[in-house]
Parts: sequence; structure tokens; C-alpha cells
Amino acid sequence: MIKSSKKSASQKKSKNTLVRDAQIEEIDRSLRPESLDDFIGQQKIKDNLSICLEAAQKRKDSLDHFLLYGSPGIGKTSLAHIIAKEMRSNIKITSGPVIKKAGDLAAILTSLKRHDILFIDEIHRLSQTVEEILYPALEDFKLDLILGKGPSAKSLQLDLPPFTLVGATTKIGALSSPLRTRFGHIYRLNYYEEQDIQKIVLRSARLLKIALPNDAALEIAKRSRRTPRIANRLLRRVRDYAEVKGDGYITSSLATEALELLEVDNLGLDEVDRRLLKTLIEKFSGGPTGLSTLAHATSEEKETIEEVYEPFLLQLGFLDRTPKGRIATLEAYHHLNIKPQK
Repeated sequence: MIKSSKKSASQKKSKNTLVRDAQIEEIDRSLRPESLDDFIGQQKIKDNLSICLEAAQKRKDSLDHFLLYGSPGIGKTSLAHIIAKEMRSNIKITSGPVIKKAGDLAAILTSLKRHDILFIDEIHRLSQTVEEILYPALEDFKLDLILGKGPSAKSLQLDLPPFTLVGATTKIGALSSPLRTRFGHIYRLNYYEEQDIQKIVLRSARLLKIALPNDAALEIAKRSRRTPRIANRLLRRVRDYAEVKGDGYITSSLATEALELLEVDNLGLDEVDRRLLKTLIEKFSGGPTGLSTLAHATSEEKETIEEVYEPFLLQLGFLDRTPKGRIATLEAYHHLNIKPQK
């Protein structure tokens, strides 16, 4: 009976987690911009996109394939949805890890209709076998299949309707050169300016019906790592704090209190960022230290450090990557209030 009770509690907890994740995902979707005019920041990309979209609409043709790369949460998925909406096209969404074999990709490609948008997130994680199926599909809208094995195997070629692939990646260097060169548009999404993040926070607050003054929005923007997804997450946490500790109205000082409780400092560094830098400084005299050594010392995965934490620390100038390893800069010492060793 005890085991059954524990299992039931575990299942209930798992179900509650799934429900909560679905609710968060639904909120994130509701905050996504629906047009280029709604999309704040990344002005050069928007200017280029508007020309591409208008030209394709005039020709009544499909767009060339797009490759979007940049840090997580910076707007790649939002842009894919905007491209589909502006072109009045359907969008099919998948990701590299989901497409495990050639048959999985073939099923997706044969379900596409004329001018559909196919969005593949984490496209750098496609296997080589799947990539090779993708090449003729991107260039000639052909699908080459091998039916059977051995001497009795037969080659079959299917025509595909013209479609547009939008690939998104955080690691453009991990893409093979043959795949990368098949994209007609390659855009890098950069970290946002603080003023743009403030505008995004104010827009999200309006959509969520949160009363938010400009100075409180700026305080959230300063600590958001210049990333829209993080800014929206912090906004929701500040709202929770205001509802419990205040009267629901968010002031600048209340936003600061909420963010300090979350251990997010005035530059957006959280507890893990500071732990990485402190470990590098205090255990390894500031470096150089290899990524594997740093991962073991901080109990963090190498991929997590490299893809989630390092990009922002490099952007701030708190970390250097050298052939010998990672080095903490003087700016990191000053921010952590640690005196550099002579």
C-alpha cells in the first residue's frame, strides 16, 4: 500500500509539473509578437526580412530558406512564426533531436503543402543521414528514398511542393558546410539593447494586464541578460512578488527587492554565473582552466556552461576563452568585489 501511495503521489506531481509547464508555454506563446511591426529590436534583420517578404509576395513565390542563429531566448522561434504569418502560410514545427532517422524527415516533408514553412529548431543536431535527405529537398524540392536493402533495393524520387525551411541554432559552427550553404538567408540575432528590452517588458506587461511604470520596467530590463525570454520570466516573478508582498502594483524598489530575492544582480548575473566566476577565481587563481575542469568543479554540465552561461559572461567581458582555457578578467574581479592577486 505504501509503494502504491508513493507511486500515486509521484504521478500526481509529474502531472502537475506537466500542467504547469504547459501553462508557462501558453503564456510565452501569448507574448510572442505577431508581426514585424510588433517585433522589437534586431532592426537590421527586420529591414532585410521586410524586403524579402514583400518581394516573395509580389512574385507569389516561396521564400528562400532561412538560418537563424544566436543565444537561447533571443527571438528565433518568434521570427519563424512571423515569417509564416506575414506570408499567410502554415507552419510546421519540429526539432533536430526529434528527427532521428530519414523516415521521420520524409514523413514531415511529404506532409507539406505549397508555400508551407518548416521550422526546425536545434537544426545542428540533425544526423548526417537525415541531412543528406534534406539536401535535394532544399535545392530541387525532391525527396530521394531508398526502398529495401541489398541488391533488391530500389531508388524512388518524389516531387515536393515549394516550401521554406527556417532553421534555428545556438551553435552555427556545429552545422556542416554543405547544409549551411543551402540557406539563402543567414541572420545572427544579437543580444538586445537595454532600451529595447524595456519596451518588450512594457509590451508584455500590457498583454498580461500588469500595471508597470517605466522605471520598474527598466529595472527588470537591466537584469534580464538582454534576452526577451528571461525578461518575460522575470516580469512574471516580479508580478508574483508584488501580489504577495505589496498591493499588486509594481514599483522600481519593489522590482529590485523581488529580483534580489531571486539572486539576480544589477547586471543580470544569477547564482550560477557568480559561482562559475568565483570558482575560476578562488580555486584556479583566475585561470586559464579547461572547460571540463570547470564543469567538474562547479557540478555543472559542460554543454550548460558553454551554451547557457558563457555567452553572456563573454559579452560582459567577465570571461575570456583562450587556447589554454577560460580566464576570469579584471572586470569579473571588480564585479564580485574580489581583490586580484599580484
